[in-house]
Formats: sequence, structure tokens, C-alpha cells
Amino acid sequence: MALLSHSLPTRLESPVNFVPKNAPPRHDGAVQATSGEFVGWWTWTRDNFEVHNGPFWHREEDNGAIRCAFRLEKKHINGSGAVHGGCLMAFADYCLFAISNKVLVDGRGVTLSFTSEFIDAAYEGELVEGHGEVVRAGRSILFLRGTLTSAGRPVLTFSGTIKRINELRKAD
Repeated sequence: MALLSHSLPTRLESPVNFVPKNAPPRHDGAVQATSGEFVGWWTWTRDNFEVHNGPFWHREEDNGAIRCAFRLEKKHINGSGAVHGGCLMAFADYCLFAISNKVLVDGRGVTLSFTSEFIDAAYEGELVEGHGEVVRAGRSILFLRGTLTSAGRPVLTFSGTIKRINELRKAD
């Protein structure tokens, strides 16, 4: 996989990834970082799980591809000193939605299925990047696949399906 047109810093520029609190949201609710390592990148703040466990970021490259990224911090590391597998899977699920955002447009979706394969470990301070593609966009189901990399090596491959939904269901 060739590197995309924009390079990212190889070192952590700030010990904290900044999620803007009062930034005006984009049409899909995403907000843009205004400072720090991910300045100009977008994230969704409506998902408390992702905000707490990330933050995870995405942007559109010059070639139209969606690129996702996050910096591994101590909170992402398991007892063996590598990134926790659940953290990689949560980020890959985020990537599914970032990659499909142009197809979903203003709509919403839910993960219907998700499969992943662990390939290698990643470590604190490393940048984890995600990229992928929409394999097929049907009327109600989207099919996607992608890869997470760190320090130029693949760490996880994933595939999933997203079901388009019209309205959020409320808990009874």
C-alpha cells in the first residue's frame, strides 16, 4: 500500500489529543480539531464510547480516500504492553463509518456484522491508521473492508456490513 499524499507526524506532538468542545459540527455531526496533532481532522463527539476510548479521527485525502488515525496512549495498552485487541476492533468499527460516510451522507447506520484478523502488535506512542473501501452499497446494506497499520506494518484487517437506519430506536 503506497503512502497517501499527506504525511503525519512520526512523534506525538502533544500528550493529549484535543477534541474541540464548542466547534460547529459538520452536516453529519463531526467536529474538526483546531489544534494539536490532528488539526484539520474530523471526529464524532456524539458517541461517548469512541470519545472516551479514542479519540479517533478521519479526513478525506486529495485522492478522495478516507484516512482514519489515532495515537496510542497508555489507556489503549493491555497487560502485555501492546495495544488491546478490543481497542483495535473499536477503531476498525469507527473506520467502517468514516469510510462509508460519503455513501450514508446524512443518514445513519448500525454495524450489522464485523469480522477482524489480528496480524501484528502496536505499541504506546505509535500512530494507528485505517483505510478501506466500500465494496458494495445496496439500498439498505453497505459492505466494507479495510486494514489498520502502525509504523508501516499491517496490524489488523477487517470487514463489516452496515445497515442503513432512518430513526434511532429508544430504549423501552
